[in-house]
Amino acid sequence: MDILAAFDEFESGALAAIGAVSESSELERVRVEYMGQKNGRIRELQKLVGAATAEQKPAVGRRFNEVRTAVTAALESRQESLQKLAAARAVSDFDVTLPGDRPRLGKLHPITQVMSEFRELMGRFGFTVVDGPELEDERHNFEALNIPEDHPARDPLDNFYLACAEAAAGRPMLLRSQTSTVQIRTMETVQPPVRIVSLGRVYRPDTIDATHSCMFHQMEGLLVDRHVTMAQLKTVLSQFARSFLGPEVEIRFRPSFFPFTEPSVEVDMKWGSSWMEIGGAGMVDPAVFASVGYDPEQYSGFAFGLGIERFCMKHFGVDDIRRFYENDLRFLAQF
Repeated sequence: MDILAAFDEFESGALAAIGAVSESSELERVRVEYMGQKNGRIRELQKLVGAATAEQKPAVGRRFNEVRTAVTAALESRQESLQKLAAARAVSDFDVTLPGDRPRLGKLHPITQVMSEFRELMGRFGFTVVDGPELEDERHNFEALNIPEDHPARDPLDNFYLACAEAAAGRPMLLRSQTSTVQIRTMETVQPPVRIVSLGRVYRPDTIDATHSCMFHQMEGLLVDRHVTMAQLKTVLSQFARSFLGPEVEIRFRPSFFPFTEPSVEVDMKWGSSWMEIGGAGMVDPAVFASVGYDPEQYSGFAFGLGIERFCMKHFGVDDIRRFYENDLRFLAQF
């Protein structure tokens, strides 16, 4: 039968062409030539099947399926063989004496690096690391810290208040403006002695410049026990700064005022020929102890809050806080 002879000719030609190729690109050309859906030669065989008589159709259809299956299997087998051959060539061409490609490894952000060092240092000083939520209520962010309702620090223009279900129910919520909230949450559940630090993000709608940001990081420290003194606070902060920044760093304490500490101090470090504030500290106000159920006649304590970004700037010699948040990999890759 002429039709069956055409099938035999197609099969033998395709198998010979497949067996002759030595590259995957050549095999793809052969596949398109013989089995391509648009212009492949198999389309001619499909036309022959359609032209067969009723008596011929069973034999012609069976033979068409046999040819298509045989050629497809040959293509797949040849492709597998060529892939194995290419892999073998790659292995044989590999020069083990050449230096390898250096892997590209990620790095921790410089602020994350500093926070890790802070945790380790404060651990050596005997402080335990604790965490608290960034979304806070007014009690923990203000009231328990002796910040009355009419205090300027509670002005909506100076905080990020949130429109949420709790606020609609008369319980205003805000992004915490200080990590001091964690000391309140800790004292509510832990009896003295307490010796903790908390590191995390805080939020204030400050004007962004070289030393200010609307989101930054603080380390809050709290020590509560019997007979805690201001001298101990100054010793801890001085030793911490010198441990992290080096023994030559200059630290000073200036009298200040915070509602939750009395007496209070601002802590500065020498930055070139001038001074830069790095945090506030002081002896815990008795009103704060009363708000958490501590007896201020029995216990005393100190608290401090340090700006992590400013320590990071001093540590790495960076003069603009904004560089840490610009996501410039050329800058971040230096640390």
